[in-house]
Amino acid sequence: MAHTFDLRVYYEDTDMAGIVYHANYLKFIERGRSTWVREIGIDQNRLREEEGKVFVVRHMEIDFLAPARYEDVLTVETELVAMKASSFTVEQRVLRADRLLFKAQVQAVCMTLAGRPVRLPDLVCDAFAK
Repeated sequence: MAHTFDLRVYYEDTDMAGIVYHANYLKFIERGRSTWVREIGIDQNRLREEEGKVFVVRHMEIDFLAPARYEDVLTVETELVAMKASSFTVEQRVLRADRLLFKAQVQAVCMTLAGRPVRLPDLVCDAFAK
């Protein structure tokens, strides 16, 4: 089941034509992922401060399907599609009502603060399994 996060497109999100600037979709899906992680019980600040571990985006595939515009209300859907020892992959979609505007597959890796990949902590695996 996909997690949903709603947002409104502001003027600052658009280009000269009033269409959402392409890079802002990455901000929108980051907000959706961060909200999903928080809502399933993973405290990323605690993970960083107490365990010295963070999530880093390693790979992303994106597809722009239709434009979003100023004042649109969008929904970001986030769904876990794969989990490995040190990484997880989510599919994310941006919709306006029922129309799919943007989709991405995002792989994030768990890393130490020194930049070395490490296994996902048990608490993360348990939260993803729910």
